[in-house]
Amino acid sequence: MNFTAKDVQGLRERTGAGMMDCKKALVETNGDVEKAIDFLREKGLAKAAKKEGRIAAEGLVADYREGNVAALVEVNCETDFVAKTDRFKDFVKMIAKQVVTANPADLDALMASEIDGQTVQALQTAAVAEIGEKITIRRFVRMEGAVDTYIHLGGSRGVLVQFAEECDREAMHDVALQIAAASPVCVDVASLPQEFIDHERAVQLAAAKEENANAAKPKPDAIIEKMVDGRMQKYYKEVCLEEQQFVKNPDITIKEMLKQKNASKVLAFVRYEKGEGIEKRKDNFAEEIANMTK
Repeated sequence: MNFTAKDVQGLRERTGAGMMDCKKALVETNGDVEKAIDFLREKGLAKAAKKEGRIAAEGLVADYREGNVAALVEVNCETDFVAKTDRFKDFVKMIAKQVVTANPADLDALMASEIDGQTVQALQTAAVAEIGEKITIRRFVRMEGAVDTYIHLGGSRGVLVQFAEECDREAMHDVALQIAAASPVCVDVASLPQEFIDHERAVQLAAAKEENANAAKPKPDAIIEKMVDGRMQKYYKEVCLEEQQFVKNPDITIKEMLKQKNASKVLAFVRYEKGEGIEKRKDNFAEEIANMTK
């Protein structure tokens, strides 16, 4: 074999094909990069390269559970139409199952892991070639023990939550639903990052001082501090899971609901919103038609 690992990487960057596919192409062509590109194109494995620059902000959040292990994944594509196809849904489910069974350490390990003799990278490239859109496995999380999941509206968002021990299943699922609906930042006040607390307190203090400066009868600093303390308590009720009002019964908090059902404490949770943080493509249909008719 007249090529190096650097040649394999370079071929991958030029074609978008998987590492193993690039290596095989170089083996078949005795290290000739240009012939290797043709080889991959002929096999339909280089089609993904043309789609690398596209924006993939649609897709699905999906879960998979096997015994006491569960996974949550987000896989993106370019259009909502593709996200609703069985081919794409099957691919996403396959990835979620792979996370559970292979237990990859990170995204690179997941892409290098194999399903029926093919790497996930190769399977993704094949899916891109078949479906005709850019597909990106964006992120995943895996948890073991007393776990539950919730998928909202067919994959627009999803939650994976872990409890200290198995408990009332309805309570566990209600917590997952709560996280999906109310977007808490952390489990309780003790687990809220200090930088969140410091930032919010600084904002509230500045706002209170501004209000006080414009008041007809300004309050002393001690009163301002108490006002800020009260506002921080309201903030905790918004961002801390245990302090939030239960969506099914706003008269009680999640902490109170768990206590009523003798349920276990929540240890951790992850919430994925499909496409969050990805700048979506802005289509101009009239401009597109005009360009096509030039």
